[in-house]
Amino acid sequence: MLPSSLKTLIDHFSRLPGIGQRAATRLAFYLLNQPKEELENFAQALKDLKHKTKVCPNCFNLTSETLCAFCANKKRNRLLICVVEDILDIIPIERTGQFAGLYHVLGGLITPTEGISPDKLKIKELMARVKKYTGLPSSPPLEPAPDSIRGEAARLDSRRARQEGDFPAEVILAFNPTVEGDATALYLERALKPLNVKISRLARGLSAGGDLEYTDEATLINALKNRH
Repeated sequence: MLPSSLKTLIDHFSRLPGIGQRAATRLAFYLLNQPKEELENFAQALKDLKHKTKVCPNCFNLTSETLCAFCANKKRNRLLICVVEDILDIIPIERTGQFAGLYHVLGGLITPTEGISPDKLKIKELMARVKKYTGLPSSPPLEPAPDSIRGEAARLDSRRARQEGDFPAEVILAFNPTVEGDATALYLERALKPLNVKISRLARGLSAGGDLEYTDEATLINALKNRH
């Protein structure tokens, strides 16, 4: 008969994804044999997980500061926004070393069978983020200008916005190659098309039904380089 404190810990471990009763028991006994200081550090890390972890208001990645490490980094290429389903999808993309832009976490994919509609994802926030830097004049001219002049003005505004480093010249849709991923990408392509921004998707090197989190590095590098 195990002590109640040990049984409680085993029960908590067994609730974790991929952890069965046997693995939970091994973890509990491992911790039991660790120095007191190590256990106190572990307990503090668990407390900090909730108290010090926040969501970036710009891209919805996790952070312990006001902005996440990507949004706060002035060296990141602000002309590129990579849209992902989940925060965990950022990790394999960063591991490739092929992307130096910013991210936008949707928080899921459009899945009607599970009640996940576009309004439940961070799609409005993405649209607002792109619209913010479309380079369009904030108010129309007092008198209608000839088409050639209006066109040149729009091009200058667009060029100026790009030079300031905030105009998203390309939005990369990096979703898992699933039915839900394709449906979400199609929805976003239609929504973003009027905003005059380049939209691309990862190349089809990814296996159908696969998961970005478990995709090997070489395949993901190829998918990024050959996006279309």
